[in-house]
Amino acid sequence: MSGNRTASESALRSPLGARYAIIASRWNAEIVDALVEGARRAFAECGVDENALAILRVPGAWELPMLAAQLASKKKYVAIVALGCVVRGETRHYEHVADECAHGLMRVALEHGVPVLNGVLAVEREEHARARAGGAQGNKGEEVARAAVEMAAMMRECCV
Repeated sequence: MSGNRTASESALRSPLGARYAIIASRWNAEIVDALVEGARRAFAECGVDENALAILRVPGAWELPMLAAQLASKKKYVAIVALGCVVRGETRHYEHVADECAHGLMRVALEHGVPVLNGVLAVEREEHARARAGGAQGNKGEEVARAAVEMAAMMRECCV
């Protein structure tokens, strides 16, 4: 991703004093850890101090909306980044988890007025996840962290 950034993305700066939360699934840990590292790197590049970044882990993608709702209700963070990886298996379980996680995260954002960025990969095969976790397709963790900073700045500018 870093090679594909636009000039405006490279100049993106976090609002002063802003705090962010990264909530990440422990399921598919190798992929999700790469997403978390990408998000941490992007936040740092946008001027977010490590002390202004909370990183919390949940068992799987299914649990992400619940934690997001609890964090959003506290109004402590200007944005929440949700990271996970759901790989299609032999049953429809993949669809239930990926779809309901996405719906839940959006509902939290709309109900609480806190940007909740969905960085949960929903992929057919593990190699597709690897490509989006620092491989040929960039790092989705970086992308959503930058979107979180952009949304935090926009919300502060127009909505406070």
